[in-house]
Amino acid sequence: MLEAISVHNLTRLVRELLEGSALLKNFWVTGEVSNFKAHSSGHCYFTLKDDQSSVRCVMWRSRTPSLRFRPTDGMRVMARGSIGVYERDGTYQFYADQLEPDGLGSLYAAYEQLKAKLEAEGLFSPSRKRKLPRFPRVVALVTSPTSAAVQDMVKVLGRRWPLATVLVIPVIVQGALAVPSLVAALASLQNYPDVDVAIVGRGGGSIEDLWAFNDEAVARAIANCVCPVVSAVGHETDFTIADFVADQRGETPSAAAMLVVPDIDDLLRQVGVQSGRLARGIERKRALWRQQIDVLSSRLAYASPRQRITEHRVRRGELARRLTQSVVFLLAKERSRMRTEAARLQALSPLNVLARGYSVTRSSSGRVIRAEADVSIGDHLETTLLRGTIVSVVTGKGE
Repeated sequence: MLEAISVHNLTRLVRELLEGSALLKNFWVTGEVSNFKAHSSGHCYFTLKDDQSSVRCVMWRSRTPSLRFRPTDGMRVMARGSIGVYERDGTYQFYADQLEPDGLGSLYAAYEQLKAKLEAEGLFSPSRKRKLPRFPRVVALVTSPTSAAVQDMVKVLGRRWPLATVLVIPVIVQGALAVPSLVAALASLQNYPDVDVAIVGRGGGSIEDLWAFNDEAVARAIANCVCPVVSAVGHETDFTIADFVADQRGETPSAAAMLVVPDIDDLLRQVGVQSGRLARGIERKRALWRQQIDVLSSRLAYASPRQRITEHRVRRGELARRLTQSVVFLLAKERSRMRTEAARLQALSPLNVLARGYSVTRSSSGRVIRAEADVSIGDHLETTLLRGTIVSVVTGKGE
Protein backbone atom coordinates (compact mmCIF):
# COMPACT_ATOMS: atom_id res chain seq x y z
CA MET A 1 0.00 0.00 0.00
CA LEU A 2 1.36 3.44 -0.97
CA GLU A 3 2.34 5.75 1.90
CA ALA A 4 0.21 8.94 2.02
CA ILE A 5 0.94 12.30 3.62
CA SER A 6 -1.51 14.53 5.42
CA VAL A 7 -3.04 17.63 3.86
CA HIS A 8 -1.22 19.70 6.47
CA ASN A 9 2.14 18.17 5.54
CA LEU A 10 1.38 18.66 1.86
CA THR A 11 0.57 22.31 2.41
CA ARG A 12 3.68 22.79 4.53
CA LEU A 13 5.82 21.16 1.83
CA VAL A 14 4.37 23.45 -0.83
CA ARG A 15 4.98 26.42 1.46
CA GLU A 16 8.62 25.44 1.99
CA LEU A 17 9.13 25.03 -1.75
CA LEU A 18 7.53 28.34 -2.70
CA GLU A 19 8.88 30.47 0.14
CA GLY A 20 12.33 28.94 -0.25
CA SER A 21 12.60 29.87 -3.93
CA ALA A 22 14.88 32.85 -4.59
CA LEU A 23 12.87 33.58 -7.75
CA LEU A 24 9.77 34.26 -5.66
CA LYS A 25 11.41 36.67 -3.22
CA ASN A 26 11.65 40.44 -3.55
CA PHE A 27 10.35 40.66 -7.13
CA TRP A 28 7.98 43.03 -8.93
CA VAL A 29 4.57 42.14 -10.31
CA THR A 30 2.14 44.41 -12.15
CA GLY A 31 -1.61 44.22 -12.34
CA GLU A 32 -4.96 45.88 -11.66
CA VAL A 33 -6.16 46.40 -8.08
CA SER A 34 -9.52 44.95 -7.05
CA ASN A 35 -11.29 44.38 -3.72
CA PHE A 36 -8.94 46.76 -1.94
CA LYS A 37 -9.60 47.00 1.80
CA ALA A 38 -7.67 48.93 4.45
CA HIS A 39 -8.43 46.97 7.63
CA SER A 40 -8.80 48.62 11.04
CA SER A 41 -5.75 46.61 12.12
CA GLY A 42 -3.65 48.67 9.71
CA HIS A 43 -3.13 45.82 7.23
CA CYS A 44 -4.23 46.19 3.59
CA TYR A 45 -5.86 43.35 1.65
CA PHE A 46 -6.44 43.37 -2.11
CA THR A 47 -6.28 41.33 -5.30
CA LEU A 48 -3.99 41.91 -8.28
CA LYS A 49 -5.40 40.69 -11.57
CA ASP A 50 -4.96 40.83 -15.31
CA ASP A 51 -7.14 39.48 -18.10
CA GLN A 52 -6.09 35.89 -17.39
CA SER A 53 -5.29 35.43 -13.69
CA SER A 54 -5.49 36.94 -10.23
CA VAL A 55 -3.56 36.65 -6.98
CA ARG A 56 -4.53 37.61 -3.44
CA CYS A 57 -2.22 40.15 -1.82
CA VAL A 58 -1.48 41.44 1.68
CA MET A 59 0.47 44.50 2.79
CA TRP A 60 1.21 44.36 6.50
CA ARG A 61 0.80 47.40 8.73
CA SER A 62 4.59 47.75 9.07
CA ARG A 63 4.82 48.34 5.30
CA THR A 64 1.87 50.71 4.78
CA PRO A 65 3.74 53.91 5.87
CA SER A 66 5.70 53.65 2.61
CA LEU A 67 2.48 54.10 0.58
CA ARG A 68 2.59 57.46 -1.21
CA PHE A 69 -0.99 57.15 -2.55
CA ARG A 70 -4.24 55.35 -1.73
CA PRO A 71 -4.82 52.40 -4.09
CA THR A 72 -8.33 52.14 -5.47
CA ASP A 73 -10.12 49.41 -7.41
CA GLY A 74 -9.27 49.56 -11.11
CA MET A 75 -5.90 51.29 -10.57
CA ARG A 76 -2.87 49.70 -12.21
CA VAL A 77 0.05 49.27 -9.83
CA MET A 78 3.46 47.65 -9.57
CA ALA A 79 4.00 45.66 -6.37
CA ARG A 80 7.30 44.48 -4.91
CA GLY A 81 7.26 41.57 -2.49
CA SER A 82 7.42 37.80 -2.06
CA ILE A 83 5.20 34.73 -2.40
CA GLY A 84 3.87 33.00 0.71
CA VAL A 85 1.40 30.22 1.49
CA TYR A 86 -1.61 30.60 3.77
CA GLU A 87 -1.67 27.12 5.31
CA ARG A 88 -5.24 27.18 6.62
CA ASP A 89 -6.73 27.47 3.13
CA GLY A 90 -3.83 25.93 1.26
CA THR A 91 -3.60 28.97 -1.01
CA TYR A 92 -0.63 31.06 -2.02
CA GLN A 93 -0.65 34.85 -1.81
CA PHE A 94 1.62 37.77 -2.49
CA TYR A 95 3.03 39.73 0.46
CA ALA A 96 3.61 43.28 -0.82
CA ASP A 97 6.39 45.42 0.64
CA GLN A 98 6.00 48.34 -1.77
CA LEU A 99 3.33 49.68 -4.15
CA GLU A 100 3.87 52.17 -6.97
CA PRO A 101 1.42 53.54 -9.56
CA ASP A 102 1.86 51.93 -12.99
CA GLY A 103 1.02 54.02 -16.03
CA LEU A 104 0.15 57.70 -16.51
CA GLY A 105 -3.44 57.25 -15.33
CA SER A 106 -2.35 55.80 -12.00
CA LEU A 107 0.41 58.38 -11.62
CA TYR A 108 -2.08 61.18 -12.18
CA ALA A 109 -4.49 59.68 -9.65
CA ALA A 110 -1.71 59.46 -7.04
CA TYR A 111 -0.70 63.03 -7.87
CA GLU A 112 -4.24 64.33 -7.34
CA GLN A 113 -4.62 62.39 -4.08
CA LEU A 114 -1.45 63.87 -2.58
CA LYS A 115 -2.26 67.34 -3.90
CA ALA A 116 -5.68 67.29 -2.23
CA LYS A 117 -4.21 65.98 1.03
CA LEU A 118 -1.49 68.62 1.31
CA GLU A 119 -3.82 71.41 0.24
CA ALA A 120 -6.25 70.40 3.00
CA GLU A 121 -3.37 70.62 5.49
CA GLY A 122 -2.65 74.19 4.37
CA LEU A 123 0.77 73.53 2.85
CA PHE A 124 -0.23 75.45 -0.31
CA SER A 125 -1.66 78.44 1.57
CA PRO A 126 -0.22 81.83 0.58
CA SER A 127 -0.16 82.77 4.27
CA ARG A 128 2.68 80.33 4.96
CA LYS A 129 4.77 81.39 1.97
CA ARG A 130 7.97 83.21 2.93
CA LYS A 131 9.26 86.32 1.18
CA LEU A 132 12.50 86.02 -0.73
CA PRO A 133 15.39 88.18 0.53
CA ARG A 134 15.98 91.22 -1.69
CA PHE A 135 19.78 91.06 -1.60
CA PRO A 136 20.83 87.44 -0.86
CA ARG A 137 24.43 86.85 0.15
CA VAL A 138 24.42 83.03 -0.24
CA VAL A 139 22.22 81.08 -2.68
CA ALA A 140 22.00 77.27 -2.39
CA LEU A 141 21.28 75.15 -5.49
CA VAL A 142 19.80 71.75 -4.56
CA THR A 143 20.14 69.88 -7.84
CA SER A 144 22.33 67.51 -9.83
CA PRO A 145 25.87 68.94 -9.95
CA THR A 146 26.45 67.66 -13.49
CA SER A 147 23.24 68.87 -15.11
CA ALA A 148 22.75 71.63 -17.66
CA ALA A 149 20.27 73.17 -15.19
CA VAL A 150 22.95 73.92 -12.58
CA GLN A 151 25.20 75.46 -15.23
CA ASP A 152 22.37 77.72 -16.41
CA MET A 153 21.57 78.84 -12.86
CA VAL A 154 25.21 79.56 -11.97
CA LYS A 155 25.58 81.60 -15.16
CA VAL A 156 22.44 83.68 -14.48
CA LEU A 157 23.35 84.28 -10.82
CA GLY A 158 26.89 85.36 -11.73
CA ARG A 159 25.68 87.78 -14.38
CA ARG A 160 22.86 89.38 -12.39
CA TRP A 161 24.29 89.38 -8.85
CA PRO A 162 28.04 88.64 -8.70
CA LEU A 163 28.10 89.69 -5.03
CA ALA A 164 26.34 86.44 -3.99
CA THR A 165 28.08 83.19 -3.12
CA VAL A 166 26.60 80.12 -4.86
CA LEU A 167 26.54 76.86 -2.86
CA VAL A 168 25.73 73.68 -4.82
CA ILE A 169 24.14 70.90 -2.72
CA PRO A 170 24.48 67.78 -4.94
CA VAL A 171 21.47 65.45 -5.15
CA ILE A 172 20.08 62.62 -7.25
CA VAL A 173 17.04 63.95 -9.13
CA GLN A 174 15.45 60.80 -10.57
CA GLY A 175 15.24 57.11 -9.83
CA ALA A 176 14.78 55.14 -6.63
CA LEU A 177 17.38 57.16 -4.68
CA ALA A 178 16.06 60.59 -5.68
CA VAL A 179 13.54 61.04 -2.84
CA PRO A 180 15.89 60.24 0.10
CA SER A 181 18.64 62.27 -1.57
CA LEU A 182 16.41 65.36 -1.93
CA VAL A 183 15.01 65.04 1.60
CA ALA A 184 18.49 64.73 3.13
CA ALA A 185 19.85 67.67 1.11
CA LEU A 186 16.99 69.99 2.11
CA ALA A 187 17.38 69.00 5.75
CA SER A 188 21.14 69.63 5.55
CA LEU A 189 20.55 73.32 4.85
CA GLN A 190 20.16 73.81 8.59
CA ASN A 191 23.91 73.25 8.74
CA TYR A 192 24.46 76.31 6.52
CA PRO A 193 23.07 79.26 8.53
CA ASP A 194 24.43 81.77 6.00
CA VAL A 195 22.20 80.47 3.19
CA ASP A 196 19.51 83.09 2.47
CA VAL A 197 17.49 81.24 -0.18
CA ALA A 198 17.53 77.85 -1.92
CA ILE A 199 16.54 76.70 -5.40
CA VAL A 200 15.51 73.04 -5.68
CA GLY A 201 14.84 71.39 -9.01
CA ARG A 202 16.11 69.92 -12.25
CA GLY A 203 15.75 70.25 -16.01
CA GLY A 204 12.93 68.85 -18.11
CA GLY A 205 11.93 65.21 -18.54
CA SER A 206 9.01 62.81 -18.64
CA ILE A 207 6.48 62.62 -15.81
CA GLU A 208 8.31 59.54 -14.55
CA ASP A 209 11.63 61.46 -14.57
CA LEU A 210 10.08 64.29 -12.54
CA TRP A 211 8.13 62.03 -10.17
CA ALA A 212 10.48 62.48 -7.18
CA PHE A 213 9.23 66.07 -6.97
CA ASN A 214 5.67 64.74 -6.52
CA ASP A 215 6.67 62.76 -3.43
CA GLU A 216 5.11 63.62 -0.06
CA ALA A 217 8.43 63.39 1.80
CA VAL A 218 10.04 65.88 -0.59
CA ALA A 219 7.04 68.23 -0.29
CA ARG A 220 7.26 68.21 3.51
CA ALA A 221 11.03 68.71 3.40
CA ILE A 222 10.48 71.84 1.29
CA ALA A 223 7.79 73.11 3.66
CA ASN A 224 10.06 72.54 6.69
CA CYS A 225 13.21 73.99 5.12
CA VAL A 226 15.00 76.59 7.26
CA CYS A 227 15.18 79.13 4.42
CA PRO A 228 12.81 80.21 1.61
CA VAL A 229 12.69 77.71 -1.26
CA VAL A 230 12.10 78.37 -4.97
CA SER A 231 11.12 75.34 -7.07
CA ALA A 232 12.54 74.95 -10.57
CA VAL A 233 11.33 71.64 -11.96
CA GLY A 234 11.27 70.95 -15.68
CA HIS A 235 9.75 73.34 -18.17
CA GLU A 236 7.09 76.04 -17.97
CA THR A 237 4.23 73.55 -18.46
CA ASP A 238 5.47 71.08 -15.82
CA PHE A 239 3.71 71.46 -12.46
CA THR A 240 4.75 69.25 -9.55
CA ILE A 241 3.71 69.04 -5.89
CA ALA A 242 7.02 70.73 -5.06
CA ASP A 243 5.89 73.80 -7.05
CA PHE A 244 2.75 74.18 -4.92
CA VAL A 245 4.60 73.81 -1.60
CA ALA A 246 7.60 76.02 -2.45
CA ASP A 247 7.60 79.68 -1.46
CA GLN A 248 7.84 80.63 -5.14
CA ARG A 249 7.97 78.74 -8.44
CA GLY A 250 10.39 79.34 -11.25
CA GLU A 251 9.09 78.22 -14.64
CA THR A 252 12.59 76.97 -15.49
CA PRO A 253 15.88 76.75 -13.57
CA SER A 254 17.10 79.94 -15.27
CA ALA A 255 13.85 81.74 -14.40
CA ALA A 256 14.22 80.63 -10.78
CA ALA A 257 17.73 82.11 -10.66
CA MET A 258 16.33 85.42 -11.92
CA LEU A 259 13.69 85.34 -9.17
CA VAL A 260 16.11 85.02 -6.26
CA VAL A 261 18.59 87.81 -7.13
CA PRO A 262 18.24 91.39 -8.39
CA ASP A 263 20.02 92.75 -11.46
CA ILE A 264 23.01 94.79 -10.26
CA ASP A 265 23.00 96.91 -13.43
CA ASP A 266 19.36 97.90 -12.84
CA LEU A 267 20.14 98.79 -9.22
CA LEU A 268 23.01 101.04 -10.23
CA ARG A 269 20.77 102.79 -12.76
CA GLN A 270 18.10 103.29 -10.10
CA VAL A 271 20.62 104.82 -7.70
CA GLY A 272 21.72 107.23 -10.42
CA VAL A 273 18.13 108.24 -11.18
CA GLN A 274 17.33 108.82 -7.50
CA SER A 275 20.48 110.91 -7.00
CA GLY A 276 19.50 113.12 -9.94
CA ARG A 277 15.98 113.59 -8.60
CA LEU A 278 17.36 114.54 -5.20
CA ALA A 279 19.68 117.17 -6.66
CA ARG A 280 16.91 118.67 -8.79
CA GLY A 281 14.54 118.78 -5.80
CA ILE A 282 17.06 120.72 -3.71
CA GLU A 283 17.63 123.21 -6.51
CA ARG A 284 13.88 123.79 -6.93
CA LYS A 285 13.55 124.50 -3.19
CA ARG A 286 16.40 127.02 -3.26
CA ALA A 287 14.96 128.80 -6.30
CA LEU A 288 11.55 129.06 -4.64
CA TRP A 289 13.03 130.53 -1.47
CA ARG A 290 15.09 133.05 -3.44
CA GLN A 291 11.94 134.13 -5.26
CA GLN A 292 10.09 134.62 -1.97
CA ILE A 293 12.94 136.77 -0.64
CA ASP A 294 12.89 138.91 -3.78
CA VAL A 295 9.12 139.44 -3.48
CA LEU A 296 9.41 140.49 0.15
CA SER A 297 12.28 142.83 -0.65
CA SER A 298 10.25 144.46 -3.43
CA ARG A 299 7.26 145.03 -1.16
CA LEU A 300 9.46 146.51 1.49
CA ALA A 301 11.03 148.95 -0.95
CA TYR A 302 7.64 150.39 -1.96
CA ALA A 303 6.23 150.79 1.58
CA SER A 304 6.17 154.49 2.62
CA PRO A 305 5.64 154.56 6.41
CA ARG A 306 8.90 154.31 8.29
CA GLN A 307 7.40 151.91 10.81
CA ARG A 308 6.34 149.49 8.12
CA ILE A 309 9.79 149.72 6.61
CA THR A 310 11.28 148.87 9.96
CA GLU A 311 8.81 146.06 10.51
CA HIS A 312 9.49 144.66 7.07
CA ARG A 313 13.20 144.86 7.68
CA VAL A 314 12.79 142.97 10.92
CA ARG A 315 10.52 140.46 9.26
CA ARG A 316 12.88 140.08 6.34
CA GLY A 317 15.73 139.49 8.74
CA GLU A 318 13.71 136.93 10.63
CA LEU A 319 12.67 135.20 7.42
CA ALA A 320 16.23 135.26 6.19
CA ARG A 321 17.40 133.75 9.45
CA ARG A 322 14.73 131.08 9.39
CA LEU A 323 15.34 130.51 5.71
CA THR A 324 19.03 130.08 6.34
CA GLN A 325 18.32 127.66 9.16
CA SER A 326 15.87 125.75 6.97
CA VAL A 327 18.30 125.63 4.07
CA VAL A 328 21.11 124.51 6.36
CA PHE A 329 18.86 121.89 7.95
CA LEU A 330 17.52 120.69 4.59
CA LEU A 331 20.96 120.60 3.02
CA ALA A 332 22.30 118.66 6.00
CA LYS A 333 19.38 116.25 5.75
CA GLU A 334 19.79 115.83 2.01
CA ARG A 335 23.57 115.43 2.36
CA SER A 336 22.92 112.70 4.93
CA ARG A 337 20.53 110.98 2.55
CA MET A 338 22.99 111.31 -0.30
CA ARG A 339 25.75 109.86 1.88
CA THR A 340 23.45 106.96 2.75
CA GLU A 341 22.61 106.38 -0.90
CA ALA A 342 26.28 106.70 -1.80
CA ALA A 343 27.17 104.18 0.90
CA ARG A 344 24.59 101.75 -0.45
CA LEU A 345 25.90 102.29 -3.95
CA GLN A 346 29.44 101.78 -2.72
CA ALA A 347 28.42 98.59 -0.93
CA LEU A 348 26.89 97.25 -4.13
CA SER A 349 29.83 98.29 -6.29
CA PRO A 350 32.09 95.53 -7.56
CA LEU A 351 34.93 98.10 -7.20
CA ASN A 352 35.03 97.27 -3.48
CA VAL A 353 36.21 93.80 -4.40
CA LEU A 354 38.72 95.21 -6.89
CA ALA A 355 40.04 97.64 -4.25
CA ARG A 356 41.11 94.68 -2.11
CA GLY A 357 43.47 93.52 -4.82
CA TYR A 358 41.15 91.24 -6.75
CA SER A 359 40.51 91.47 -10.47
CA VAL A 360 37.92 90.25 -12.98
CA THR A 361 39.01 88.47 -16.13
CA ARG A 362 36.63 88.17 -19.09
CA SER A 363 36.85 86.42 -22.44
CA SER A 364 36.59 88.34 -25.70
CA SER A 365 32.84 87.66 -25.61
CA GLY A 366 32.52 89.24 -22.16
CA ARG A 367 32.08 85.97 -20.24
CA VAL A 368 33.62 85.96 -16.74
CA ILE A 369 36.51 83.46 -16.42
CA ARG A 370 36.21 81.46 -13.16
CA ALA A 371 38.40 78.43 -13.84
CA GLU A 372 41.29 77.29 -15.97
CA ALA A 373 38.91 75.09 -17.94
CA ASP A 374 37.06 78.23 -19.16
CA VAL A 375 39.97 79.28 -21.43
CA SER A 376 41.96 77.75 -24.27
CA ILE A 377 45.44 78.46 -25.64
CA GLY A 378 45.31 81.54 -27.82
CA ASP A 379 42.23 83.07 -26.19
CA HIS A 380 42.29 86.84 -25.79
CA LEU A 381 41.48 87.94 -22.27
CA GLU A 382 40.75 91.31 -20.67
CA THR A 383 41.51 91.73 -16.96
CA THR A 384 39.78 94.58 -15.12
CA LEU A 385 41.70 96.06 -12.19
CA LEU A 386 40.73 98.81 -9.76
CA ARG A 387 42.52 101.25 -12.04
CA GLY A 388 42.68 100.23 -15.65
CA THR A 389 42.59 97.00 -17.65
CA ILE A 390 45.13 94.51 -18.97
CA VAL A 391 44.69 92.71 -22.30
CA SER A 392 46.42 89.33 -22.54
CA VAL A 393 46.64 86.18 -24.65
CA VAL A 394 46.63 82.68 -23.16
CA THR A 395 49.96 81.06 -24.03
CA GLY A 396 49.85 78.20 -21.56
CA LYS A 397 47.89 76.59 -18.77
CA GLY A 398 49.12 75.29 -15.38
CA GLU A 399 49.32 71.55 -14.75
